[in-house]
Amino acid sequence: MTGHSAPAEETRRHRLLRRTGVALGGVLGGLGLSACKYDFGFYRGATTQGHETFRLWQGFVWAGIAVGGLTFLLILWSVFRYRRKDDTIPKQITHNLPLEIVYTITPILIVAVLFGFTVVAENKVDYVAPDPAVKLLVTAYQWGWDFHYIGTDVTVQTSGAAFPENIPEAVLPVGQTVEVTLVSNDVIHGFYVAKFDFSRYAQPGVVNKFDLNIRQPGVFLGRCTQLCGLYHDQMLFRIDAVSPSQFQTWLTSQESSAAKAKVAS
Repeated sequence: MTGHSAPAEETRRHRLLRRTGVALGGVLGGLGLSACKYDFGFYRGATTQGHETFRLWQGFVWAGIAVGGLTFLLILWSVFRYRRKDDTIPKQITHNLPLEIVYTITPILIVAVLFGFTVVAENKVDYVAPDPAVKLLVTAYQWGWDFHYIGTDVTVQTSGAAFPENIPEAVLPVGQTVEVTLVSNDVIHGFYVAKFDFSRYAQPGVVNKFDLNIRQPGVFLGRCTQLCGLYHDQMLFRIDAVSPSQFQTWLTSQESSAAKAKVAS
């Protein structure tokens, strides 16, 4: 009777481990597929710079899933492999130098690789091209935005009080480099467009420059992300991304209107 109990116990253990592995694989597979479908809850980035940020985020999440999944499997293996069977004290191991070196060096290598990818992506996001197609001066203030097209008399701005019906809409070309110069007239504001995966502070006394290369046409909502006073929540703006030809037509029309307004004044 005793001779048959050990193999039976071993068979049950293997069966349990196999079932646990299948269940865990199903759960992780489902999570992985749903994460691919929904991009891990992150926008893919409507700009070239934003897409670089998305790819970095995607890589970080997959790395996290790999490390977390391996760690969880090792924990499960330890739980089943070394669970208490009787009152016998198990073999005691005081140290394992090769294993200690591996689990010390491995996290360092993981962090170094992730840091390297972060530096590469950040350099691409922060790169400012020498010859942009459009130069845009963005001025933030309590509680609105001015968008001035440098080299022209065209300025789009919040009209009157900061309420949704007065949201300024800056028109920008798709597929061309737009250099943005961001400043503040009073306190710290935050320039943020969710679908661009991009945010930058507008700080008094500081000039921030960055490029936007919009990948697709559309209207994108932007907002201030730094608490700046009473009407902070209504400090909104839109970016209307259109084809280069449509942009030139719009800009010419706006310059004509600005010229007529000058003559009339």
